Amino acid sequence: MKIQRGIISLLAITFVYLLLLTWADTKNQVFQQLPALATVLPVLMAFAFASYVLRYLRWHWLLRRTGLRIGFARGFIAYLAGFAFTATPGKAGELVRIRYFEPLGVSAPVVISAFVYERAFDLIVVLAFASLAAVQFSLFPLLAVFVAVFLGLVVFLAKHSGLIIRLSGWLRLRKQRRLSRLGRVLGHGMAGAGHWMTMTDITVALLLGSAAWGITTLAFVYLLLQLGILLPLGTAVALYPIAMLAGAASMMPGGLGSTEATIVVLLLALKAPLVTASIAAVGIRLASLWFAVFLGLACMAWLESGRTNTHGR
Repeated sequence: MKIQRGIISLLAITFVYLLLLTWADTKNQVFQQLPALATVLPVLMAFAFASYVLRYLRWHWLLRRTGLRIGFARGFIAYLAGFAFTATPGKAGELVRIRYFEPLGVSAPVVISAFVYERAFDLIVVLAFASLAAVQFSLFPLLAVFVAVFLGLVVFLAKHSGLIIRLSGWLRLRKQRRLSRLGRVLGHGMAGAGHWMTMTDITVALLLGSAAWGITTLAFVYLLLQLGILLPLGTAVALYPIAMLAGAASMMPGGLGSTEATIVVLLLALKAPLVTASIAAVGIRLASLWFAVFLGLACMAWLESGRTNTHGR
């Protein structure tokens, strides 16, 4: 039932997104220009898939460092399944991976630990790319503060995870069993994130994260070139990371609307035509966010069919 509710929420978010696109089309005639993306989207999706592989390599590394050995292909499918609900605030919906990693011997706290660790290093890497044009965009200082606050909160909770666990015990005494169980898992998950704070793990996380998000930023640079938007390389590389951080800071599901709006506003400030800026925003989101959601749903459907067949026997 939880999966069904998640899918219903995803459909609702998709419907709202389509409504927003339709509204934008009345202003900019974006839909009329979308065929121009037909030859570009496959290339952008290839960039995105390469990024997912690199991000999973980091995830696989973290699991191996805890002594867990799982099949690479099966683990990759379970990892991709999390993208089905990536359009959630803070990408928290990706924790659906717990459902698919547990049969592989990976406990819920370990999945949460890896998720928190991954999010933290993603923010560090994306902020580093955004800093390439920090002087040009007045939005950058606010985004840097957002990242600093988030990372500070993660470090605080990791160091004081016992507070969450004690709160879980308090909730259990008051018959709040579901919240108590959630708090206990979250507490152990936050504590586990500290296990990878070694120089080796940090280096690997930064290198793979930089490669993954570097590919994503280059995909956007490629899209801008195909649309005839010529910018200095540092500016072009920094633009999409700034938009992603703005989307994350907005706490909208998947940064929907806020990320696209930031891309359009920044490109307009750089003298790009409104229609072209809108196409760039829609194109990169189709090839990244919505492509990820599609892959996630496909992987989730395959894994769910396997669970059904196993339980049915």
